[in-house]
Amino acid sequence: MEIWINPGCSKCRSALSILDAEAAAYTVRRYLDDPPTASEIREVLARLGLEPWDITRTGEPVADRLGMASWPREPGERDRWIGALAANPVLIQRPIITADDGSAVIGRTEEAVRSVTRRSGDA
Repeated sequence: MEIWINPGCSKCRSALSILDAEAAAYTVRRYLDDPPTASEIREVLARLGLEPWDITRTGEPVADRLGMASWPREPGERDRWIGALAANPVLIQRPIITADDGSAVIGRTEEAVRSVTRRSGDA
């Protein structure tokens, strides 16, 4: 599995601690240093079953500068949102864990992180 993290984020550090405690095999992607492409974001969204606005940190200053609060949240605007996330990875909710079974979660809670380790253990 892979986990997208910002090392300065407490939720990311907590998720890593849980993965380590569960002895899970994972790779770390510091997504601010190695930003995902628009294609990778689309793939993660499909795995999460979410839309780009669902994983956007709209409280970030860059979201305010872009005026994202007024952007329509509809299918025709999906590429606009994905482009903004790819160009400004700080807008991506974190941590995102992609599991080997094709699923993914936003690992902001202990339960979400553990759900991925349970599935990976079953694989």
